[in-house]
Amino acid sequence: MSKLTPLRLRAEDAEDITVLSACLQDATVTLADIAWQPKQRRFTLLLSRFRWEDELKRTGAKFIGGKPHFRSQAGLHFDGVLRVQRQNLDAAKPNQPLELLSILAEAGAEAPAASLTLVFAGGGAIRLDVECIAAELQDLGAPYPVRRVPKHKTDDAL
Repeated sequence: MSKLTPLRLRAEDAEDITVLSACLQDATVTLADIAWQPKQRRFTLLLSRFRWEDELKRTGAKFIGGKPHFRSQAGLHFDGVLRVQRQNLDAAKPNQPLELLSILAEAGAEAPAASLTLVFAGGGAIRLDVECIAAELQDLGAPYPVRRVPKHKTDDAL
């Protein structure tokens, strides 16, 4: 049985955010597991991350650990956060699961140095204005098996 390696990444520029975004595609989180600490200028999330990197290790009908797919609990934080804005996220439903689609980075001409947007399925988003790009992702605990691979609707007309 192959060992599943925990992921630990740091992002310091827009290119790094693109890598972080790919690793977190289809992660799930609730508003209850998201916090902004304005005095510390830190924004944190506790996510359930689909382990896309393990999908590449599958061979034929054999799966790592005898299970087809895995998720890991992961902690993600952004430092240097100056302002947080939410869009289309219902604060009255703090335990409703949200599916992260991507994280977008946009450089600012002046302060803030950059804006990071966490884009969720269904049109929700969280925008972070940051003084610099400083993010860390770390898997927490052992990966756990799941039955389904996240799937996305495609537009055949395109």
